[in-house]
Amino acid sequence: MRCSNVVFMPGEWKEHECCWMAWPPEQRRNIYPNLDAMRSQYANVASAIAEFEPVMLLATTETVGDATRQCSTNVEVIEQVLDDAWLRDIGPTFVLNESGQLGGVDWQFNCWGDPDSAHQTDATIARVINDLCGATNIPTSIFLEGGAIHSNGDGLLLTTENVVLNNNRNPGLTRLDAERLFAEYLGVEKVVWLDHALEYDDTDGHVDNLACFSDDGVALVLSESDPEDPNYARLRRNIDALSKTTTNGNLLEIIEIQQPARQEYRGERLPLSYINFYIANGGVVLPEFNDPMDQPALEAIAAAFPDRAIVQLPALELTKGGGCIHCITQQQPKSAPSD
Repeated sequence: MRCSNVVFMPGEWKEHECCWMAWPPEQRRNIYPNLDAMRSQYANVASAIAEFEPVMLLATTETVGDATRQCSTNVEVIEQVLDDAWLRDIGPTFVLNESGQLGGVDWQFNCWGDPDSAHQTDATIARVINDLCGATNIPTSIFLEGGAIHSNGDGLLLTTENVVLNNNRNPGLTRLDAERLFAEYLGVEKVVWLDHALEYDDTDGHVDNLACFSDDGVALVLSESDPEDPNYARLRRNIDALSKTTTNGNLLEIIEIQQPARQEYRGERLPLSYINFYIANGGVVLPEFNDPMDQPALEAIAAAFPDRAIVQLPALELTKGGGCIHCITQQQPKSAPSD
């Protein structure tokens, strides 16, 4: 597959071949004091998804046994060197060409704009996964993470300027430059640039905390009803921008999902978002934050996916590490056999 043959990045609700994940390696214990609790929630997510589709879980040599013990027998554990375990960001962004064959866009990775961090191995994981699943590796020059982009599968892409155009990733890159690259590698025809971030988000503002699609014409958007909350204005701007967005000549339908109440960890607000969920074949795996809004979020997302089972899992420990359920997963779409 060549870039010119790439047709589109499929919507996440389309049929999957499998889900890719990674197990938090032991060397991250000094970064994540809650590593054991994080692993427990990783295992719960992997096991839940494995009830709907195959899960391929990368784990370092010293943690293969731990991952195997904690996850269900439906999860396939694959030995692999890792620096960390945010598979959405270090893995490939899968695309299909006009023949339905699989490619994996291999973004440059510099540890969320912190090139001095020890993530050299994670920068190679996209190619590793492409090799494992037989996808054509599609290298790029742009620094990006998978959680920074979201497609409706029909030419419309959501992202944030504060990630894509940040000097810590792509100094000098303009919106037009980025849109041309998205068109080339993802088949994108239109980009909606949303507001930069939640009050605290150490990714600089990944879109998978802000908005996503439940089908090509429906957007689920994080919202806040309290004007005094620091997230209120920025989330309102996202809703306003998406409310004016058209696809196939029709305005997007907007479903607002109220954010949970403020919770802090180590002196900083956690980036809690119900938008950070995973769509599986026949199911949705949704975060729970021990908050009164957990149930309304479940009901709203169940209404958006009426034909899928909804599984809500505790996810606070994941968020203490800096991400959530969508961040630790990457769907591989169903594809045609390679030639």
